[in-house]
Amino acid sequence: MAPAVPTTIGGRVRAYVALTKPRIVELLLVTTVPTMVVAARGLPSGWLVLATLVGGSLAAGGANALNMVADRDIDRLMRRTQGRPLVTGVLTARAALTFGVVLEALAFVELWLLVNPLSAALAVAATLFYLFVYTLWLKRTSTQNIVIGGAAGAVPVLVGWAAVTGSLGLAPLVLFAIIFVWTPPHFWALAVRYRDDYAAAEVPMLPVVASFASTARRIVGYTIALWACSLVLAPVAGMGLIYLGAALVLGALFLHHALQLQREATVQRAMRLFGYSISYVTLLFSAMALDQLVLHR
Repeated sequence: MAPAVPTTIGGRVRAYVALTKPRIVELLLVTTVPTMVVAARGLPSGWLVLATLVGGSLAAGGANALNMVADRDIDRLMRRTQGRPLVTGVLTARAALTFGVVLEALAFVELWLLVNPLSAALAVAATLFYLFVYTLWLKRTSTQNIVIGGAAGAVPVLVGWAAVTGSLGLAPLVLFAIIFVWTPPHFWALAVRYRDDYAAAEVPMLPVVASFASTARRIVGYTIALWACSLVLAPVAGMGLIYLGAALVLGALFLHHALQLQREATVQRAMRLFGYSISYVTLLFSAMALDQLVLHR
């Protein structure tokens, strides 16, 4: 039985908030602020950080709302997404589409006026890539969907860097690469748990179309690449020993979890890896910021 559709203003507000996928937005912002600290070689302006976070949140929230509009058909088929507001009927697709477009427009204007044009262009480009390349094309047609589509989730580090410097360079591209290669093992671990959901919706996530052993091998491969990228950042961005030590230890632990999954192919192991992957990116970027604050105090 479908859940009751709330008619209160509070219920509709909660539904609009749910469209933005707040937990995903939060994770994106976790990478933005430390990137700004590295770019500034210390604490950037508080107003600049606030403006960047507001614009980034609007852009990410709008992208997630548009994603829900495009995915409402498969969301009805997957148990973990059947409570989303477009599936339950709390909001119409037209309302969600309007909401998403308005958020993107606000993000572009806010970033353009209060940060800089490059940050604004990058944020909106990430949304267009996420919606048209990942959601509408790759997600439904290719096992490489999350590999290529993960580029959209890596753009916030470019936005943060551009907000401080007004340009890009090798260091932000390595930061981009860290998030890019982190995304597949992070998401595939979660997809292992929801394999039946993706199969029911005919979404070719890797755990649906490949064996558990093959999925685990690829997770190990991407984890090694992630560890390498995190270490490359040290000389490229002029990081100190705090960051280098954190990258070594955190990467080793990530690889340990990946190898454990390869040896013990269970959903429980996959979810441990998924949980650690969130801690990993949070701790790595926190160490990044701490390193620069100590070096340039």
